Amino acid sequence: MREWSGLRILILGAARQGLALARYAAAQNAIVTLNDQRPASEIQSAIQSMSNLPVHWVFGSHPIDLLNDADLVCLSGGIPLNLPIVVEASRRGIPLTNDTQLFLEQVRAPVVGITGSAGKTTTTTLLSRIARAGLPSGSKVWTGGNIGQPLIEFVDQIREEDLVVLELSSFQLEQTSISPHVAAILNITPNHLDRHGTLAAYTGAKARILAFQHAGDIAILGCDDPGAWALACEAKGKLSGFGLTSLPSAIDGAYSHQGFLHLRIGSDDQKIMPESDILLRGAHNLRNTLAACSIAWAANLSIEAMQAGIQGFAGVPHRLEWVATINGVNWYNDSIATAPERSLAALRSFEEPLVLLLGGRDKNLPWETLAQAVRSRVDHVIVFGEAADKIAAALGKPAPGQKPNTLELCSNLKEAVQTAARTAEPGDVVLLSPGGTSYDEFRDFEERGERFREWVNQLI
Repeated sequence: MREWSGLRILILGAARQGLALARYAAAQNAIVTLNDQRPASEIQSAIQSMSNLPVHWVFGSHPIDLLNDADLVCLSGGIPLNLPIVVEASRRGIPLTNDTQLFLEQVRAPVVGITGSAGKTTTTTLLSRIARAGLPSGSKVWTGGNIGQPLIEFVDQIREEDLVVLELSSFQLEQTSISPHVAAILNITPNHLDRHGTLAAYTGAKARILAFQHAGDIAILGCDDPGAWALACEAKGKLSGFGLTSLPSAIDGAYSHQGFLHLRIGSDDQKIMPESDILLRGAHNLRNTLAACSIAWAANLSIEAMQAGIQGFAGVPHRLEWVATINGVNWYNDSIATAPERSLAALRSFEEPLVLLLGGRDKNLPWETLAQAVRSRVDHVIVFGEAADKIAAALGKPAPGQKPNTLELCSNLKEAVQTAARTAEPGDVVLLSPGGTSYDEFRDFEERGERFREWVNQLI
């Protein structure tokens, strides 16, 4: 167990993870310095939330001399490894870590970790519902990691009989040297290349969730996804999977067949439930549900718990979330789609005529595959934000017989909503599935989704 008292900790980044770690470390009598490149005027609420703790703040930049008094450097999720102060810390031999690693070092309960390019939050939330239905009375499910409140603050409250379900991003996994007992990789498609540089480096970060497993651990991979299934050779213990079709030979897990979810364990094959009981829309959400079932089995949860967790689950906000029906037009909020691959999955979830809102800030990801799908499937496209010109260029001018019927450029999301309202006809779906991040206009994808809801409801 780490000795915290008197440990000099430098935390880089005063966002959700950094603040949680600062609160925990200060409560353990560590000497905490919290450093953020933003000026104090921009993070007053964070400063005020820490006013009762002995935390030293440094604003405006990342001075290298902060390392002179550091025993440990902790990185928040948004801090890249090539930041000069991080590079210098490595050169000096100062250990680097993050709140996820520190949590995994100390937690007493079994941990399930879930990563992937898309579907992490839906799968994590669904698994948590299943666990709450299936754990013995008195045991608690703790859900966190890349969603919700960082669990480092609660690590001392988590008991051996509880279960921890962590959503883990590539940013968090870069720092970890401990793998969960049950580790799942849903899929791997190009994402965060503005941070990782190459798909190989991004894949390597994701693969770390398996790298430190042992022979008694369980790895669960998406069988339909080439990027995830290519990591089957990295499994140290039992390998399981999930997919829309029958699983590879000798692989246990969940799959779909003739309208039912199935669970195959060795020679035993059981029906879980009809697909029609799933409220989530789209093939990608069917995969997420199958993933949750495979992970639930690995965590010793029953089929009855799977059924109870899945039934009635309508999804997570900002993920193909129905917002309103106005004048016969259905409006959907998929603000979580911060990569073209996620927008592609979203538009495949609809058969209705589509008005698609694309935009935000580009992550140096390819748009061509989405553009091809748009040209065959989408009636009207409205692009907005920083990436508008790049997306419009990728779509190009429609050839005869190709869609979209119209392509309009808007400076921001509010203007895009107003344009969509003028464009859509009864029976259409207006889908916000941007393909880019929100940082050109909003704090995060959640704020973007909330503003979208607000502006749509103002149309009523």
